[in-house]
Amino acid sequence: MRTDTALRQDAMNVLIENLGEVDAERFISIVKSDNFDYTKWQRNLWKDKTIDEIFNMAKAFEERENKD
Repeated sequence: MRTDTALRQDAMNVLIENLGEVDAERFISIVKSDNFDYTKWQRNLWKDKTIDEIFNMAKAFEERENKD
């Protein structure tokens, strides 16, 4: 299991890579200042995906991560 610091750094890198520095910082600011309910958000995140699709996405992600 990674440390909290490593997890934060990896997450920030993903955000920056996909959103750019400015929008990544905006996203963090929005989440921190908003009454953001992660549990409710998570329930709707994959509502249009089947279990098999989610599994395959996770498997592909893991394979990409293990290549490095």
